[in-house]
Amino acid sequence: MLRQKVQLGQTLLEAGVINQDQLRAALAEHQQSGHKLGEILVKQGVVTAAALVQTLANKLGVKGCHLRHGLVDPAVARLIDREEGKRLKVLPMFKIRNRLIVAMAEPQNLPTIDRLQQLTGCEIRPILTLEKDVEEFLQKYLTGDVSVDDFLVSLEESDVEVVERESVDDSPVTDLDQMIDGSPVINLVNLAMLTAIRDGASDIHVEPDRKRTRIRYRIDGILRELMNPPATMHAAIVSRIKVIGKMDIAEKRLPQEGRVHIVAEGREIDIRVSSMPTILGEKIVLRILDKSNLKIELATLGFQPEALAAFRRMLMKPHGLVLVTGPTGSGKTTTLYSALDLLRSTERNIVTVEDPVEYQLDLINQIQVADHVGLTFSRALRSILRQDPDVIMVGEIRDSDTARVAIQAALTGHLVLSTLHTNDSPGALARLTDMEVEPYLIASALNGVVAQRLARTICGNCRTSYFPSPAALLQAGWEKAGPRAFQKGEGCRQCHDSGFRGRMGVYEILEVDDGLRELIHRQQDEQDIKRYLRDRGWRSLREEGLHLVENGRSTLEEVLRVTHSDTQEEIRAESRPASAAKNTSSCPEGQRDHSTPALAGATHGNRSD
Repeated sequence: MLRQKVQLGQTLLEAGVINQDQLRAALAEHQQSGHKLGEILVKQGVVTAAALVQTLANKLGVKGCHLRHGLVDPAVARLIDREEGKRLKVLPMFKIRNRLIVAMAEPQNLPTIDRLQQLTGCEIRPILTLEKDVEEFLQKYLTGDVSVDDFLVSLEESDVEVVERESVDDSPVTDLDQMIDGSPVINLVNLAMLTAIRDGASDIHVEPDRKRTRIRYRIDGILRELMNPPATMHAAIVSRIKVIGKMDIAEKRLPQEGRVHIVAEGREIDIRVSSMPTILGEKIVLRILDKSNLKIELATLGFQPEALAAFRRMLMKPHGLVLVTGPTGSGKTTTLYSALDLLRSTERNIVTVEDPVEYQLDLINQIQVADHVGLTFSRALRSILRQDPDVIMVGEIRDSDTARVAIQAALTGHLVLSTLHTNDSPGALARLTDMEVEPYLIASALNGVVAQRLARTICGNCRTSYFPSPAALLQAGWEKAGPRAFQKGEGCRQCHDSGFRGRMGVYEILEVDDGLRELIHRQQDEQDIKRYLRDRGWRSLREEGLHLVENGRSTLEEVLRVTHSDTQEEIRAESRPASAAKNTSSCPEGQRDHSTPALAGATHGNRSD
């Protein structure tokens, strides 16, 4: 042990942290008291504990960290018992997926690391920490001797400074050498954002609970738990997010919205922030807008060849209304941006009105709705018509006023793109009628409707075969096809044990022709319109999704989850032989399945985010 202390002194000398006189004085006290050299130097005020740890860590070639509250998750600390922690001189700090970050007095002790892997089943990332700090925190965290005040983070002026740009360090998530410079709450918020960005998450949810703060992020449309800080840190976390989002931290009774511009891993990312008061505290949702993940080429979204050709025909018309429908989070905005990418050129004046503008595109004039000053969709749309536009994109048709202005714009020589919230493409016709738009105007203005969903695709790393349940086969209308193996993912680290990785668009195309215009003008009901479409080879969302199952791109259960079909009778009616005969005519050889006639003729598309 004496040899190691002498080495510590020499290391501090070489690093210029102490001088010879300070070392001699510390060694003299060590000889008298028997206390450790590092503790003596800190006690004498010659070096700080953080500088001591960092200097030794640099010498050993490991990461170092001075332990403090906020960097340790109490639930993770209890992965080992106190006696084992004292014997090994270790303290689990926090966990990111299967990687456990552990504070160690001897981070190069391989037998200790092996023992920790056996105890926890995790990959161990050692961090150098002073032995006395490990002992102190073991006592507090593993005996329940942690007070609430230890976790409450005081937001000083420097911590809550309003900034134009908030940087998230671009070092690996578990590199604490950058994290230790900030307060624990700043570290935690930065870590949550950086981890979500690296994993391709679309949203981060910060939710209050009685015993903890639950932080989850959404990947491929599904929420996954990221971390669980103590409930006493919730107010500080919310305040920090509100500050960087330029929101009022004093207002806790009303919903608020904000925006954060950060730099992570060398790229600029916008984050939309929304707060909502709940009975346990404020909930925060951060929507991550990473332009590097935006795929705006139509060919990459997953359209079937025939559907893509029909969509292009709608967009190439000089005027008219093109609608994209689907629920929130179904990829409508990406489809609209892809359409604008196809249309934009120096010869066209393209103007959009959005709420909010999610991604900025070149050669396109983008307007953001501001209801608080009276700039609504309908008012902005009326003003746009005086700006000599060729193409207008309206983020969403929400009311009858906006619907009527959009229809009039489409009838007066403009190509208008917009979205609606309907279950399928024929439903858009009924929705416009509900908004008090006259059927003859709909028939004259509408070019077509695209209904869409996003289905998760099978992880290529853990793909395997399986037999769907009889209930799933019945729901798909395949109960008479007999047992048959399909593809699914078993679950692995790459897909977070979900069996899925990425998503693909499922598209239902309704292209308006003269016969359909006549039906709309005569106010035929939705079932008559569907029969007319089916006679011309139209396929529903459910049928398009089942093609992904046939081609091994997704699972049957996933497609049934994201697509809609009204009744079993309708499913069977949609699978009638007459329709199958029409669809089969365009089916490439080898892709036909006579046991599922309604699905013949589909080809799979490419992955879409």
